Amino acid sequence: MISDGMAEVLRSLRLGEGGDPAQACARALGAEGVALSLLVGADRTAEPLWCHPELSARFEELQFTLGEGPGPEAVRTGSPVLEPDLDRVRPERWPVLLPAARDLGVQGVCGFPLGFGAIRVGVLTVLCAGDRRVSEQQYADATSLTAALTGTFLNGNGHAKGIAPGPAAMPDWPTGLNRPVVHQATGMISVQLGVPMQEALLRLRAHAYGSERPLGEVAADVVARRLRFGGEWDDEWDDDKSGPYSPDTGKG
Repeated sequence: MISDGMAEVLRSLRLGEGGDPAQACARALGAEGVALSLLVGADRTAEPLWCHPELSARFEELQFTLGEGPGPEAVRTGSPVLEPDLDRVRPERWPVLLPAARDLGVQGVCGFPLGFGAIRVGVLTVLCAGDRRVSEQQYADATSLTAALTGTFLNGNGHAKGIAPGPAAMPDWPTGLNRPVVHQATGMISVQLGVPMQEALLRLRAHAYGSERPLGEVAADVVARRLRFGGEWDDEWDDDKSGPYSPDTGKG
């Protein structure tokens, strides 16, 4: 049975009432933070919809850049991934994310997929509090929330039967995260290298990690033609063939 706090959150979402839904969800779950991302585009990129507080936004960006963590794993497996104590996670499981998460001050994370059967529509990432455990009540509340959100998005245009999407349920993208340009850059890299979208995204992530820059920042350079993956610029992209160095050939 869900808690009174989560029941109130679900009622507010159903009625489209005002307020910050991410903050309300974090409070109801007794969590340090909450992030909700939807999977969009041909490459199924995770677009952040709710994030609270800023630490959740930063961790969500970290997971997206590296492709590691409870969120991406929950999307791949379709099952909740519960790691309330990251110190107990094997280093080889998420070799790059674990030290970066510690640097951020993240102690534990759980990922809850949004979907039905083989369908995946998003993921709820929950930053765990200092006690480093997940109670049965928290698990029941989180799974009830993801079930309600799944129904919302599977019923088209953000609408679920009986749920008003309104500003409260559908806030603007959080500041500081820039996914649309990542979609554009991934498509451009796919064409430049002649590789599938998923491989293009991996190349983009690898370059962002190797250069220690945010993924959105590197993607913006690709879209602005300041950075090219493989080969010279041609007339299809730009008349100026003396661009910056590229990650693969040294010439942009």
